[in-house]
Amino acid sequence: MTSDPDDAQLIARSLEGDEDAFVEVVRRHEAAVGAYLARRAGRELAEDLLGEVWVAALASRATYDRSFPDAGPWLFGVAHNTLRRHWRSRPAEEPVADMTGMASGWDPWTAVDSRVDAESVLRHALALLKPRQREILTLVAWEDLTVADAGRVLGMPPGTARRYLHQARMALRSAPGMAALLADHNTVKEAT
Repeated sequence: MTSDPDDAQLIARSLEGDEDAFVEVVRRHEAAVGAYLARRAGRELAEDLLGEVWVAALASRATYDRSFPDAGPWLFGVAHNTLRRHWRSRPAEEPVADMTGMASGWDPWTAVDSRVDAESVLRHALALLKPRQREILTLVAWEDLTVADAGRVLGMPPGTARRYLHQARMALRSAPGMAALLADHNTVKEAT
């Protein structure tokens, strides 16, 4: 019984000329990287940026540290840098999208009102965080990365990533409206 090659082995094969090997790496991570981009830039823009991520990853795959068998954190880093280049390249007169306006799709049921209110409070609290704190927190919470892998995405040591995550959590707890949101969440959690 042979096991599937890990991402590092596939990247090595792609560097040796196996074109399908890198396609397999893309297939493995496309949904996660696409979701990462969509949460930060919106679904429509994410589709355009995802292509840029794969082109950049293909071009820079020789620099991939093959001691890491999972290319996910590296690809999130490529996506992060692609987003940064995109936001910096926008004309000054075109404002950056307000994160609080990126609520999820409209839902016709009245029970959704509290969820929308909670999302609004959370998005506002996230917008108040320092950029590095917000990125570490969202990489860990939304992208399900370990703190060490989130640090790799942002090019920082694991200890620094842990410090930023701790600072982000503390800042969120003290953000306006978050105490009530957390209390409501704990009440619902205890009731189930």
